[in-house]
Amino acid sequence: MAAPEQKSAETSVTRHAGRRLPVFKRLSGKLLLLTLLFGLVAEVMIFVPTMADMRIRWLSDRLNTVAAASVVLAANDSEEIPRTVQDDVLLATGTKAIALREKGASRLLAVAEMPSKVDRHVDITVTDPITVIRDAFDTVINGGNRIIRVYGPIGDTGKVIELLTADGPLRNAMLRYAGNVALISLFISAITAGLVFLAISRLLIRPIQRMSDNMLAFARSPDDPQKIIKPENREDELGIAQRELADMQRQLQRTLSEQKHLADLGLAVSKINHDMRNILASAQLMSDHLANTSDPAIQRFVPKLVRTIDRAINYSQTVLAYGGTQEPPPQRRRVKLRTLVNEVEEMLSIDPKSGIEFKNLVPESFEFDADPDQFFRIILNLCRNSVQAMTGDTRDDDAIIKRLTITAGQIGTTSIIGVEDTGPGLPAKARENLFRAFRGSARSGGTGLGLAIVHELVRAHGGTIELRDNEGAGTSFEIRIPDQPISLAEWRSRRDSIS
Repeated sequence: MAAPEQKSAETSVTRHAGRRLPVFKRLSGKLLLLTLLFGLVAEVMIFVPTMADMRIRWLSDRLNTVAAASVVLAANDSEEIPRTVQDDVLLATGTKAIALREKGASRLLAVAEMPSKVDRHVDITVTDPITVIRDAFDTVINGGNRIIRVYGPIGDTGKVIELLTADGPLRNAMLRYAGNVALISLFISAITAGLVFLAISRLLIRPIQRMSDNMLAFARSPDDPQKIIKPENREDELGIAQRELADMQRQLQRTLSEQKHLADLGLAVSKINHDMRNILASAQLMSDHLANTSDPAIQRFVPKLVRTIDRAINYSQTVLAYGGTQEPPPQRRRVKLRTLVNEVEEMLSIDPKSGIEFKNLVPESFEFDADPDQFFRIILNLCRNSVQAMTGDTRDDDAIIKRLTITAGQIGTTSIIGVEDTGPGLPAKARENLFRAFRGSARSGGTGLGLAIVHELVRAHGGTIELRDNEGAGTSFEIRIPDQPISLAEWRSRRDSIS
C-alpha cells in the first residue's frame, strides 16, 4: 500500500496536469501584459518631451505669423494704424495685442482690448528641458482661461516681437495632440508587444512549456522510457537545461529500476526464506545428533558445522533485510581477526587445482573492536570476490601467481585491514560504480551486492573502505576501523586488571 504522502503527491501531480490555468496566470499571459506595460511606459517617456516640444512649436508658429504681419503694420508711417486694419490682423493671428520692440523702444502695433493682467510670460528662446516640460504640464492642467505674453526675436534683425493671447486654443491643441499620440502609442505598443511576445514565446515560453509538460508526464509514468524529454539542438541555457533534464530522468529511471530489482529480490527471498529455514532447521537437528557421537574427527568438525548453518540462516535473512530495511547496528566486541580469517578460508573451500594461494598474515596477537559476525561477512565477501576473479582468469600459464593476502595493523586507535589479490583487477565500469548494488559488479552476471553490503557494514562500524591503486594487476582494498570509545571507568578497570 502506498504511503499517504505518496498518494497526496500523485494526486497533486494529476490535478495540476489536468488543469488549464487562466490566460493571464500563465507565463505567456504575464509576459504579454508586462510587454504592453513596458511599451506604454516607454511611450510615456517619449510622449512628455514630445508634448513640450509641440507647445513650443505652436507658440513659435504663432509668433512667426505675427512677425510677418508686423512687417506690414510697421511699414505704415502714420502714428495711428487704422482700427479696421488692427482688427483684421488680430483676428487673423488670434491675438489680443501686438507690439514691436526695437532699440529699447516698444511700439504697440495693434490692440483690441488690453487685458487687466498677464498670467504668464513665455520667452520663446528658452529651451531648458525641465522648464519647457514644466510649462507644458502647467498649460494642460491650469490653462484654458489665462492670458499669456509671448515674445521672441525676428530673425537676425535685432527686433523683438511680442504678443498677448489666450492660452485656451493652445491647451485645446495640446489635448488633441495628446489624444492622437496616445492612440498611436497604444497601437505601436500593441504591435511591439505582439512581436516581442511572438519572439519570446518561440524562443522561451514554448520550450519551457514543453519542459513543464514533459515533467508532469514523466511524474505520472517515471518508468516509461518514452516520457524522457528529447532535447532540442540548441546551445543556449534552455538547451543545456533540456539535456540535463534528460540525463536526470534517465538516471532516475535507472534508480527506479534498481529499486524495483531490490524489491523483487526481497520478495523472492521472502518466498524461499520459509522453506530455507525448514531445511536448515533439519540440518541443525542432524548436527545435534552428530554432536553426540564419539568419533573425534566428527567432534572436531561439528562446532564449525553448527556455526556455518547458523550463518547460512543469518545470510538468508540479511539478503532480505538489504532489500527492505537497514542492517542492525553492530554489536562490537574485542575480536581476534586471525581466527575470523581462518574461518573465512575454511568457508571458501578453495579448490587446490585452481592454484590460488590463501595467505593469512594477520598477527596472532592482533585484536580490534568490531562485530564478529558482520566483520566475518565483510572479509568473506571481499575474499570471495578475489577468488572468483582469479578463478575466472583462464589463462593457462603456470608462471602466473594467484595469491590472496590478508594483512592487519594498527595506527593509534585505528585498525587497518588489507585484502589484496594478484588477479586481473577491477574493470573501469566497476571502479566507476564501486559499492553500488547492481552496478558495481566486477564480473559478468554479478549483482554487485557483495561490495555494497561490505560498504554498508564498514560504515556502520564508523570506518572507511577504499580501493587502493596498484601500479600492476590485482585488487587491493584497505579497511580502516576506529576503536569504539570507552568510558573512563572501563579504561581504569582494564588498567587495574592488567597491573
